Amino acid sequence: MTTTLRERIADELLRARSRTTALAEAVDEADLVKQHSPIMSPLVWDFAHVGNQEELWLVRDVGGREPVRRDIDELYDAFQNPRHERPQLPLLNPTEARGYLRTVREKVLDLLERVPLAGRRLVDEGFAFGMIVQHEQQHDETMLATHQLRVGEPVLTAPPPPPAAVEVAGEVVVPGGRFTMGTSTEPWALDNERPAHQVELAPFAIDAAPVSNGQYAQFIADGGYDDPRWWSESGWAHRQRAGLVAPMHWVPDGDGWAYTRFGVTSPVAPDEPVVHVCFHEAQAYARWAGRRLPTEAEWEKAARFDPATGRSRRYPWGDVDPTPAHANLGQRHLRPAPVGAYPAGASPLGVHQLIGDVWEWVDTDFTGYPGFSPFPYREYSEVFFGSDYKVLRGGSFGTDPAACRGTFRNWDYPIRRQVFSGFRCARTLDPAERAALG
Repeated sequence: MTTTLRERIADELLRARSRTTALAEAVDEADLVKQHSPIMSPLVWDFAHVGNQEELWLVRDVGGREPVRRDIDELYDAFQNPRHERPQLPLLNPTEARGYLRTVREKVLDLLERVPLAGRRLVDEGFAFGMIVQHEQQHDETMLATHQLRVGEPVLTAPPPPPAAVEVAGEVVVPGGRFTMGTSTEPWALDNERPAHQVELAPFAIDAAPVSNGQYAQFIADGGYDDPRWWSESGWAHRQRAGLVAPMHWVPDGDGWAYTRFGVTSPVAPDEPVVHVCFHEAQAYARWAGRRLPTEAEWEKAARFDPATGRSRRYPWGDVDPTPAHANLGQRHLRPAPVGAYPAGASPLGVHQLIGDVWEWVDTDFTGYPGFSPFPYREYSEVFFGSDYKVLRGGSFGTDPAACRGTFRNWDYPIRRQVFSGFRCARTLDPAERAALG
């Protein structure tokens, strides 16, 4: 039976809310209202915020209906209230927040049966509903990151990811030439992914897999955190100021390292992609290894370009939506999978795990593409454009498939490590290598 657009939207709304509820209900009310880190909101703020955004865009704008709680709009405006100030706000308590979300969702499901899904850009192909699904899933990943920062007994469980199925090592050469970056056709793509445009790149080499814990540990053992040669000026200043000595959540363990993950401490797995490193750490490792970070355009070409057809795919493996065989997404597991665990998700050129496992830092500032137009509001992307933010690509084990595709762009300050962030290296080919490619 073919699923209609309305049925798909309803399913995606339900799936997102089930995850939000599970992340909130995993802790008691004291943990819900507590701020576990000054750079994160209390979980109860994220919980009510997703409902407020749903009310603003779907109940009021798309549906044209009366407000449910206009009086709380300012409390859940992320631009008016920095994260460190949110615990002091008169927020909805957990019981009130649950009731608010139920009321908003009832109204949304009612209007979903009635509102036209065409006729204006906001509703064409269900865009506004897709935007809200992605917004909630993004906050779910933020809530998952908050769970990683909380101190206490473990409250989240999930089965381990699959083991490595193939050996993946070394680098892959990506041919030069033009390719299509971004999209003008993906119905739920957000404004910063648009429009599709042609980009010309020289040939380059990129790691076949993300940098692993074992590889990163060699950088630490070689004194990488103590040698300013590998760090940019701003990166070295941050390393000294923040006292960085290893990825976030790593602790010394005999001759090696252990990692505390969602309340459980265990030895660092050498074959897993390194996670919880900032842009500066990723850049320093790459320089130590005699390489560099890829640009955003290089990353996307490695992820989407099909040399057999010359077209850009939706995902490395093709145009079909991700399945559990393709990538580690959706919080099915609470850790990155070992390198080589998803051969079905590799690109035609043989680049693995570009989607899922860890967000990958790229050496590109967050800006709009040529022809960028903000939609449906400047505050989603445009206000963040500039040199303050670096781009991350590909999604993590905590990213839902609804909020991850080959064109999806994430961004954060280059000092941030609370996100599930890793990286892979790239290399500019020397003239002899380029000549050999013809």
